[in-house]
Amino acid sequence: MVYLSLFGVAFISATLLPMGSEAVLLYDLNLDKTSAWLLWLSATLGNTLGAVVNYWLGLKGESFLEKRGYLSAMKMQRAHVRFEKWGGWVLLLSWVPVIGDPLTFIAGVLRFHFWTFLWVVAVAKGVRYAVVIRGYLLI
Repeated sequence: MVYLSLFGVAFISATLLPMGSEAVLLYDLNLDKTSAWLLWLSATLGNTLGAVVNYWLGLKGESFLEKRGYLSAMKMQRAHVRFEKWGGWVLLLSWVPVIGDPLTFIAGVLRFHFWTFLWVVAVAKGVRYAVVIRGYLLI
């Protein structure tokens, strides 16, 4: 159940909803009989799949969200320019709070190659959780 709840929190925190999963990960590492490897896997999978939801929303919903007033055309244009300047490598920042989730959304809007998106985002998010776990284990 611990792994499933971490997966869920990591999934939600990767969508455009504000939430953090690192605190839950650290709490779970403190519990007896939990595997750091399985916690890393649960968090990475959940967070990566949440980013896939953002990608899909960008792919399918940009015009809808603009019409409803959830997105401004000016902010979208700035995001387009930045993403195109740096290319897919900018997705290595998909783990960063505040900017990471919109980057995954923009990748969908720009119809960035999905499998490349998935690979880069999974690596970025996996490394982030590995650093958090490693830091905890060194304390």
